[in-house]
Amino acid sequence: MASGYGIKGGSTPCFVFWQEVMACYVLNTSGDTNKGAEKCVPAFEDYHECLHHKKEAERIGKLTQAYRKWEAEHPEMKKKTAGEIRRLGVIEATMEEKNLKVPRWLPYKKIENQ
Repeated sequence: MASGYGIKGGSTPCFVFWQEVMACYVLNTSGDTNKGAEKCVPAFEDYHECLHHKKEAERIGKLTQAYRKWEAEHPEMKKKTAGEIRRLGVIEATMEEKNLKVPRWLPYKKIENQ
């Protein structure tokens, strides 16, 4: 966890945060008392967030909820159908109108309009 060595060697992404926690703890406490340890709470919270991503997950959840609420309030914003996504916005027209030729040696599948 805080060894600093990743699976492939090198350092882990959270090791830098762990070093900050340890440096803060060493500077703010003595052998007799841990009274200055409360100064290290922000550094420990950063390390804990790096490990577990709980604040990030909470933010993503709130953003998703707000987006879904907005979608419900704006039904005029039409969602794309699977056919529209498949065509990637290509103008619906015949092959002749698009000035395209059906490949002679390659397989060709005609997409039906939905």
